[in-house]
Amino acid sequence: MNYRVVPVDTHQPEVVQLLVWLQKTCLPADKIYPITKGYWYVVYSQDGEAVGFGGIVPSTRWSDTMYLCRAGITRAHQGQGLQKRLIRQRLKVAKRLGMNWVISDTNENPASANSLISTGFKMFEPSQPWGFKTALYWKYRIKHAV
Repeated sequence: MNYRVVPVDTHQPEVVQLLVWLQKTCLPADKIYPITKGYWYVVYSQDGEAVGFGGIVPSTRWSDTMYLCRAGITRAHQGQGLQKRLIRQRLKVAKRLGMNWVISDTNENPASANSLISTGFKMFEPSQPWGFKTALYWKYRIKHAV
């Protein structure tokens, strides 16, 4: 099956509704992440069905850093490499914005951790952790042309 990763305009109420629905569908145990800033993407199947989403926002701690804040793929479409496509798309945004780093965290989610590892993220220990006690923290260094 073919998929498209599409940037969406979060100033449109129907887009916000779709992103909230995708969060509830893909991550039912999590609180809804606010969709008020940053860059958001929706993954569409070849049939036009929304099957995944991802967001990247400016870090609240570092001015040269973006944060992969939330992402998910509906169960029926998992295992197609869509999470990695979303990560790569959001890395392009960070590079285009001139950022030096992208960070994220995972919590008891081996599939997401493996996707981050396979796209070049490395684990790190922040001096002031922001997630759950069981969170793993990830960073990616953006390489800029000289």
